[in-house]
Amino acid sequence: MAVQLKRIGIYVKDMKKSLEFYRMLGLDIPQSADEEQHVEVDHHGLRLAVATVEAAKAVFGGWEKPSGNRLELTFQCSSREAVDELYRKLMEHGYVGLSEPFDGFWGERYAIVEDPDGNLISLAD
Repeated sequence: MAVQLKRIGIYVKDMKKSLEFYRMLGLDIPQSADEEQHVEVDHHGLRLAVATVEAAKAVFGGWEKPSGNRLELTFQCSSREAVDELYRKLMEHGYVGLSEPFDGFWGERYAIVEDPDGNLISLAD
């Protein structure tokens, strides 16, 4: 039996606010999706599903607010300078930065921000 990762799903409090954030990271999401309860988008072969907490309640029969850092998504930028520029742009739009861009010992230019729901979003070259 072959098993393959199909999609990564996240649950959000405010669909419009969350989709605005992910559009800034380069995902091509139509504005009409802002009013949906569940949105899936393909981004270079990786499928990201974004669903509201209300949708999660309908599927799972309830919702318990997660605690701690349970998820990290990494977005690859085209260059070291692009990491710095995207981080700066996100900070200008009021998002929370957890780690300013730095040169990691593993060789990447790396930064960490939070999406509107507190998920860790890494930027790397």
